Amino acid sequence: MNGKNRFDYVIAGGGSAGCVLAQRLSADPALRILLVEAGGRDRSPLISAPGGLLPIMLSGAYSWRYSSAPQRHLNDRVLYLPRGKVLGGGSSINGMVYDRGSARDFDRWSELGNKGWSYAEVLPYFRRAETYEPGANDYHGDNGPIHVSRPQVKHPLARAFVEAGVQAGYPHNDDTNGASREGFGPVDVTVRRGRRSSTSSACLRPVMNRPNLSVITGAHVTRILFEGRRAVGLSYRKGDREHTVRAQREVILSAGAINSPQILMLSGVGPADHLRAHGIEPLLDLPGVGGNLQDHLAITVKHRCLQPISMLKYFSPLKGAAALGQYLLLRKGPLADPGMEAAGFVKSETCEPEPDIKLLFVMALYRNHGREVIPEHGFYAHINCLRPESRGTVRLASADPAAAPLIDQNYLAEPQDLRSMRRGVQIAREIFAQRAFNPYRGDEIEPGPATLSDADIDAFIRSHADADYHSVGTARMGQDMQAVVDERLRVRGVEGLRVVDASIMPRIVGANTNMAVIMIAEKAADMILNRPALPRTEPGLDDAA
Repeated sequence: MNGKNRFDYVIAGGGSAGCVLAQRLSADPALRILLVEAGGRDRSPLISAPGGLLPIMLSGAYSWRYSSAPQRHLNDRVLYLPRGKVLGGGSSINGMVYDRGSARDFDRWSELGNKGWSYAEVLPYFRRAETYEPGANDYHGDNGPIHVSRPQVKHPLARAFVEAGVQAGYPHNDDTNGASREGFGPVDVTVRRGRRSSTSSACLRPVMNRPNLSVITGAHVTRILFEGRRAVGLSYRKGDREHTVRAQREVILSAGAINSPQILMLSGVGPADHLRAHGIEPLLDLPGVGGNLQDHLAITVKHRCLQPISMLKYFSPLKGAAALGQYLLLRKGPLADPGMEAAGFVKSETCEPEPDIKLLFVMALYRNHGREVIPEHGFYAHINCLRPESRGTVRLASADPAAAPLIDQNYLAEPQDLRSMRRGVQIAREIFAQRAFNPYRGDEIEPGPATLSDADIDAFIRSHADADYHSVGTARMGQDMQAVVDERLRVRGVEGLRVVDASIMPRIVGANTNMAVIMIAEKAADMILNRPALPRTEPGLDDAA
């Protein structure tokens, strides 16, 4: 192997975490860094335009188009599970909602024995990662690569949603990522001056010319190379050729909660019996690899709108062309933001210690999780059970690295998850019944006026709920026999190998997962470089996020 194929650190996966790591590690000119990504460059204008989200989702051109195993608690339905396959990963194809999770989410990680991961210890890394355009404070930074802006609650439907939440007895909350989580208020988004702020555009692209950083795209990692129990490099396929690269210090897996465990298992690290069943000789029997899969399940309550003011008006060819022209010339208009302005965080029961249901307000009507437009004016609440108890698995379908893994989220296996989803539907109906919606509220399309009893709502959930694309936990951090990485994200039982992505979360955060993954990568960079952790920040915590 010649010197051109030798690096200090080799990062497998150029997604939300991998781009952050490439930026932070390559800041030391003495280190040689290689980033390997299966997808391509994020050059499409539809990626950079926040309002281009729907065509990105419909095309599937920038994602692994995975499907779930039949979900036995969802009428054996198979769910669509796109995963980012482009520089920036999920941050290049997601809905750009800026949402971090509650203080308790991270304190729970610490209470499980993961030293250094309490909220007071991760908050400095959230702040380091962002430039918060509404203004820096104890909870937000002003000098980070990820730009966070606020479209403002300006659309009359969004204003009605926030007002209805207050009328229903919930607090108004101007920053649900600040001192308190509960309430209704504005959505912040990872958008800067009308452009998506992904980790590719914000972190990687500004440093691509560093002489010590190499980026290879279109390169599908097939396995980790080991000498004994030390990771020493990667094998990847590009075109019809197999290549190898060597890591002098560490191999870092940042391929996400689906592909990182897949790569580990293909490399002989995982549940020994499962590996042998696919003809893979185990290097290390690590039973937790691919287990503990968690994801948010989503359900919606949809209404027709009595006034023709929803986002549907921009879907006509004429108005769509006008919006595109406005965006290209002025970086303004409906394509300049994701079209989501308001959200609510509520408790399913008053005895809950923190909000466990999220309602994201959408000012248009879609089916199939945004993949199909309903050609009527309307609006809906997109509802999450934030902390599901159900656990699933990622397993190999075969020893062929090109074969999609078997993904079984095992949604609603725990009865509490179904109760929370049902309560979310009931709360959304309470919100839409408030007088703020009187000028706009048309017929309820879903679940529909005949769906009233608990049993009927449960049946609706089983037949209509969809994955929310927030997979985590499959190489979880911890101290027990099922843990895959330790609190410094080193894979247990081997040397020279870390996992830095959503798969290390021991429990899912009650939020969209992108910013938490970026925080993980920021913190991991200091660990990898043996730098002191940033000082703790404790700004008078409530259920802060």
